[in-house]
Order: sequence, then C-alpha cells, then structure tokens
Amino acid sequence: MKIERAVLRELPLRLREYFEISSGGVQERAVVLLTLYGDGVEGWGECVAGEAPNYTSETTTTAWHVLTDFVLPQVVGMELETPGDVLSRASWIRGHRMAKACVEMTAWDLWARARNLSLAEALGGELDEVRVGVSVGLKPTDDDLMEAVAGYVEAGYARVKLKIKPGRDVTMLEAVRSGFPGLDLMADANSAYALTDAPRLAAMDELGLMMIEQPLAFDDYHEHALLQKQLETPVCLDESIRSAADVELALALGSCRIVNIKPGRVGGLSESRRIHDLMRSRGLPVWCGGMLETGVGRAHNLALASLPGFNLPGDISESRRYWERDIVAPEFVMDRGAMRVPKGPGIGVDVDVDRIDRLTTRRVEFRA
Repeated sequence: MKIERAVLRELPLRLREYFEISSGGVQERAVVLLTLYGDGVEGWGECVAGEAPNYTSETTTTAWHVLTDFVLPQVVGMELETPGDVLSRASWIRGHRMAKACVEMTAWDLWARARNLSLAEALGGELDEVRVGVSVGLKPTDDDLMEAVAGYVEAGYARVKLKIKPGRDVTMLEAVRSGFPGLDLMADANSAYALTDAPRLAAMDELGLMMIEQPLAFDDYHEHALLQKQLETPVCLDESIRSAADVELALALGSCRIVNIKPGRVGGLSESRRIHDLMRSRGLPVWCGGMLETGVGRAHNLALASLPGFNLPGDISESRRYWERDIVAPEFVMDRGAMRVPKGPGIGVDVDVDRIDRLTTRRVEFRA
C-alpha cells in the first residue's frame, strides 16, 4: 500500500488531576496525534513524549521538529509492505524513539485497517481481555494517598503502582500495605535514588511488593545489577530499556528481573514485540506501561498487551482515570480488573475527528 498523506496535529488536553512523579508533575498535556492515509483508509497514532524532558530527553517540541523536518517528508509516497518498513528511510536518525514510534504505530493501525484486522490480531495477540492496574502519582500526605488507593481498590483495579521518591517512600508504603494487606502493590521511583540508598530500598523487602521500578539512573545497568543483588524484591527496568539489545545487556548483567514495555519509549510496536519475545523465551515477565495517553495511545497499548507474554497487569487504566472526556468512542472502561481488547479493524475505536479539529492548535500536512 502507498502512504498518500500524513497529517500531524497538536492539541491541549487537561488531565482530571495533577499527576506527579519524582522528577516533576503535569496536568496540562500537549497531545501530538498523527494520521496516515492510504488505500482509502486512515491510521491513527499518538506521540507520547511529555512537555518537559524529565522522563526522557524527548519532548513534544523535539518530536514535532523531528517528525515535520525529517521523518514525515520521507514517509509520504512510500510503498508499505509491512508496518516496520515505514521507518526504513529514517534509520539514520539517532534516538528520538518516541517521535519514530508515533509513525511506526500509526503505520500498524493503517496496515491492520487495510486488511480488516484488529491491531491485536495483526500483532499476534491471543488475549481477549487484559488485566489492568493503575499508577498513582505522589500525593501531599499519606491521608490523600490512602483515599486515592481506596478508590482504585473499590473500582476493582488488579494492581496499584505508587510513585515514590526520597522522603515519600518506606513510611508511606508501610501505611498503604497496612491498610491494604492483600493488595498487589508495586513502587516506581523514576530514577530518584542512588546506589547509596540501597539499605533504604532493601527495607521495602518487608512489604511484599511485586517490584521496584527504575530505582536508579536511567542509563546505569551496572549499579542496577549491584542493587538487585542486595534486594529480594525484583527490580523492574523502565527508562533504561530502549530496545531488545538493552534487554539483552540488562539480563546479562543481572540488572533486573522484570521489564516494563512502553511502545513509545522503545520506538514502536515492532521493537516492543521483539522485547516481549525475548523476555518470554527467558521465562521472565513483562507488562505494558502507560504515558498518560489519550484513547488513541491506550488502544495501541491494549493491543500490544494482548500478546501472551504480558502476564502482569499493565498501566492501561480507564479513560476516566485521566480525562473528563476522551477523544475516542467508545471510551475505555474496566470490568472486574480487566479491559476488553477491541476487535474492530485497527485500533478498534472511533476517533472523534471533529472534536480533535476544534481543539487543534497547530497542524501540518504532507502529501505524496
């Protein structure tokens, strides 16, 4: 199929509540959406880069620059045999995986729709529903946190992830564990600690956590390996994993026992599937992380998480967890801790183009 046209849009959306991690917080999102057209169908994707470079070095501004000045001008006019082909002309671009993932994932939706396949089916997914968890940002007080956790437990989420940082960690986690002794609970540090904090992190071994996610620097596999030797709790790597090659390195060093796969972070669905296959071949668990996506990105994540190796609940929360009103229909809802995988063509939900166009603050179009 030939890619005949590409449209890139940016629009502001406000999260229902301020979401804070160890390196900063956000409530006003600048959402970047891509549409690719070909063979009478269209595909949709979302760039998950944030407004500030506190999670990765990429931002919505850098992604817009890379997409409009380098990637999309080369994509239009391409003959696409497989979705992975779409980045063949961008292989010379170093880094910028979130920008490139936006194009690759959009191509997957386009390719699946053209063949009347669901995206999950196109990827080789086997699960009809996916167990989902929720990520809870840092709260000002333990009382605020306990109230939030109680609400998510009542809603039926299969797992709760708590953001932590020095000063808001062990005591806070102890309070939650005491209040919810049977809860599947994990902690996410977003690189907030150093190896010298190992004794403090080891104190969390008593809390029965599923994992501690990304405790140390995003680019330090060696110190993560040293830390994992001192912990009973599994270390999960997130920001450190950008490719299957990174997973090979981390496993060889013993840097982790679990991997969080975010397709935007690793450059798209094709690389996500390679990481999934590698971890599954080693008998190790993976789960699908979230990046405050709209329903477009959430649909991609849900399709990915239908692969059989995703055996831990992912951060694929309901639409209403983040948005007063999503930009897809139907919105994503959870039932008894799980979410149904869409069966319609491509991402399986309808995109509210009229609303998106009303909200769009900048737009660029490329034609073959």
